[in-house]
Amino acid sequence: MRDCNSANTVARGLSRFPAFLYGLLVAGLGLAVYLTGVLLGFFRLLLQVDGQWLWVVDRIVWYSGMPVVAGLILILCDLFVLLPYKRNDRIVRWAPSREKSLTVVLTAFNDELSIGMAVEDFAAHPLVQRVVVVDNNSIDRTAEVARKAGAIVVHEPVPGYGSCVYRALREGLRYTDTDLTLLCEGDMTFRAYDIDKFLAYLPHADLVNGTRISEQLREQRTQLSTFMYYGNFFAGKLLEVKHLGRGTFTDVGTTYKLCRNRPLERLLPYLNPSINLEFNAHLLDTALAQGLAVVECPITFHDRVGFSKGGNSSNWKALKVGTRMILGIVFGWRKRL
Repeated sequence: MRDCNSANTVARGLSRFPAFLYGLLVAGLGLAVYLTGVLLGFFRLLLQVDGQWLWVVDRIVWYSGMPVVAGLILILCDLFVLLPYKRNDRIVRWAPSREKSLTVVLTAFNDELSIGMAVEDFAAHPLVQRVVVVDNNSIDRTAEVARKAGAIVVHEPVPGYGSCVYRALREGLRYTDTDLTLLCEGDMTFRAYDIDKFLAYLPHADLVNGTRISEQLREQRTQLSTFMYYGNFFAGKLLEVKHLGRGTFTDVGTTYKLCRNRPLERLLPYLNPSINLEFNAHLLDTALAQGLAVVECPITFHDRVGFSKGGNSSNWKALKVGTRMILGIVFGWRKRL
């Protein structure tokens, strides 16, 4: 009996190890080595080089199978041995919020053309108590337009998307008459009518993350190109295998989120606002690591009003942001000073 309990304890401890994620990395390394050997073999045949070259190519191709097999073993171990412990004692959570009223916090940077419409859209929702706009050093009339539309405007002097989102979450926690904070952007890509969908998912989660991956809910023309769409999906799946058994994730880049204030208050000290455009992936990864329940909600995604200043402004910029997301998910994020 004691041996059985010890084995269960060891298995539970190992269940925290992201074997699936590292299995993918190891197998991917083996595949890269194999393709390198094939490429060298092609040039050997093309140049008609024998002798030592043949021996090198042969060893590269054959030994590349070792990391591939090791990676597959890690993946299968996570799926068939560790996953039951990761999902052990799992029941479907049902914890309705006592209060459904919420504070909306909008990030804004040079959004003069859209911020007024965004504030009016969210303020018109019957459950919204107030709309707070966090102006991140705009050089246009963003702050003025937001105030005229009825928003509370605060200025965040530290430049960067991460700093702006972090300040917005802090502002949401300041108001004690609401238990929920809705985070969004002020560019009209997201709409207030999705609040009702968020609230439907809230009893199952501490944090409801919007996903733009539902094709039927996307407008024909948006800032999310095909490359960004599938790249974001890939990063979401990496996050999913890292926290295998904790959820299904398809979008790690959207700002639109609904948070319960108490779990959010516990989470904030672990977030690093100096992480810039990849901050949303950092937030989700950290929330899962801290034990928060995270559920995705399909949301509508519209063409933005104005011009994109973030990672969606071009495929090249999206590639750099996505690479930093993947590196953060796989190897960890910069610690907060």
